[in-house]
Amino acid sequence: MFGRGAAVLVLVAASVLVPPAAAAAPAGDPAVCDPVDPAACLLPFPNDWYTVPDASTATGLRVDLARSATPRNRLGKHVDPTGWNRNDGFSPGSMLLAHVPGLDLGATGAAPVTDLARSLRDDAPIAVVDTVTGERWPYFAELDANAAGSPDRRALIIRPARNFLEGHRYAVALRGLKDSSGATIEPTDVFRTLLGPTLPDGDPLYARQRAAKRVIGDLGWHGIGTDGLYLAWDFTIASARGLSERMLHIRDDAFANLGGRSPAFLVTDVVDNPETDPIARRVRGQMAVPSYLNVYGGPPGSRFRYGPDGLPSRLPGNVQVAAFQCEIPRSALTTPGQAALYGHGLLGSEEEVGSGAVKAFAAEHGVVFCATKWAGMSKDDIANAVVSLADFSNFPSMADRMQQGFLDQLWLGRAMTTGLPKHRAFQNADGTPVIDVSHGLGYYGNSQGGIMGGALTAVSTDIRRAVLGVPGMNYSTLLNRSVDFSQYAVVMNLAYPDALDRQLLLALAQMLWDRGETDGYAQHLTTDPLPGTPDHRVLLHVAFGDHQVSPLTADVLARTIGARVHQPAVAPGRHPDTIPYWDVPPIDRYPYDGSALVVWDSGTPYGPLTNTPPTEGRDPHSDPRRSPAARLQAATFLKTGQIVDVCDAAPCTAPAGG
Repeated sequence: MFGRGAAVLVLVAASVLVPPAAAAAPAGDPAVCDPVDPAACLLPFPNDWYTVPDASTATGLRVDLARSATPRNRLGKHVDPTGWNRNDGFSPGSMLLAHVPGLDLGATGAAPVTDLARSLRDDAPIAVVDTVTGERWPYFAELDANAAGSPDRRALIIRPARNFLEGHRYAVALRGLKDSSGATIEPTDVFRTLLGPTLPDGDPLYARQRAAKRVIGDLGWHGIGTDGLYLAWDFTIASARGLSERMLHIRDDAFANLGGRSPAFLVTDVVDNPETDPIARRVRGQMAVPSYLNVYGGPPGSRFRYGPDGLPSRLPGNVQVAAFQCEIPRSALTTPGQAALYGHGLLGSEEEVGSGAVKAFAAEHGVVFCATKWAGMSKDDIANAVVSLADFSNFPSMADRMQQGFLDQLWLGRAMTTGLPKHRAFQNADGTPVIDVSHGLGYYGNSQGGIMGGALTAVSTDIRRAVLGVPGMNYSTLLNRSVDFSQYAVVMNLAYPDALDRQLLLALAQMLWDRGETDGYAQHLTTDPLPGTPDHRVLLHVAFGDHQVSPLTADVLARTIGARVHQPAVAPGRHPDTIPYWDVPPIDRYPYDGSALVVWDSGTPYGPLTNTPPTEGRDPHSDPRRSPAARLQAATFLKTGQIVDVCDAAPCTAPAGG
């Protein structure tokens, strides 16, 4: 999928990382590490032990990671935590990590990915409690299957089945844990000490015991005692302001300076196709977008330039040149077509708007699609992505450029509804615009375009409806479950050979990735819109058994945004869950006015139940977009906001592509 150039970059990066591996980071200095989990310094994670009070933030906290506490790569370099220490809490989609030697989840009775309801039982061995509301939070638990050869470095991973609420504090209890023989696993000596009598002020564990007593008190208040307790800790989720303020600031600043004008653009190429082609014209051009990155032109590797207020600011006159491509269907020459942005797939480019399925959508339903690159996650960024996997200190550059990429998309969207219709390239022979803005600006994206498109929609003042094709959210869940990550994982595995460190790095990365993908914006996607932003609706088109974007993350997205699901979603016996699409209510009547999830099944088996990529059957990733029925449903939604049943009250099936 990434091409020969990406593979070469992977090999080059891998060749640099030849020196012997540094030893896995031990629990280390109690001044910077949490002593309750000796397997790795940052465990358990996320963890309020790694925060400090800060009255200037919305949560009253600020993340405070010491550099010596973070994982280090083969060259002995620890992750620089500066970018993370700007956060006022942890990711709303954060996986919870701990290490429990000898743990057997089956013998313990922990909720697996196939039975989410089990996580809410009163006697569940893992309990996650919202200390603000008292609500027990749903999750599933798994052991890192990528560490099967190193059981002593195998993480316990607890993933939320619905995103945690912004600004809320959660308490976690691990209790009654069993090994494969059914024997109870005893807590560490340190945690046993924390459960004991109050320590004197001068004891090295005094402060840690005070923090633990607070958590134990919260758990006890909600009926979870200390009998059989192996470990307990708490964490606070970042606030809405902490997650979105950088993006909203650059959006508001750029558009305030634009006023009511159209963004400036330059048409560089116009191709009129033969009359037999359902696409009449392809238009390419460039835009000059205000750049808030710290290098002129905002190239890959650049980061936000922060002003004295802690928000991104522009270098004088700094702009980013963003290329765009538009596809104009022949029908638009007589009946203007709806304006819609198209979001490309993983590390791709704007040229994907010219692919067969997108052009078929445009031609069948009279939609004018325009696209620009997802800066930060485009083909231009492959080298920087590889560098970041070898040295996570570089990761903030990806997250910052992704937000600049959102501004590029918003800029193109505004141009589509203001300036482009006035340009000759977007008019017919009579001078009539081929773009109809009466339905507003729509959005349609696939794969990465579905993952990042939800975030773009949440911050857009022009987009009101979005179709997210083969979507998901939360890269920390997606990567290990995607075939696309395999060649990139070679770099990460060589740079960070310790399996526990790699899961910690994914959890850390998600704290910054939240600013550039749907995981950090989902709570405001369909309800409680962000400041200065209208309401939105979304339609999720999921490929059953997808090899590239794990469908289980789309389920989490649906629960988080309150979407309903088309039922029957799949044929009986196709889904491994005890209750398929648990806690996602069905659409009760059509047409449906709201946000929804529709599953498209083309016969591929459901993926593995571990955090590993699928290997069985053909990859159905592109099948929904190739389905005329799926395109009809998507087009109707973009134009009317209504979701219609195109599957005759049966499971939706998509033809298996080549």
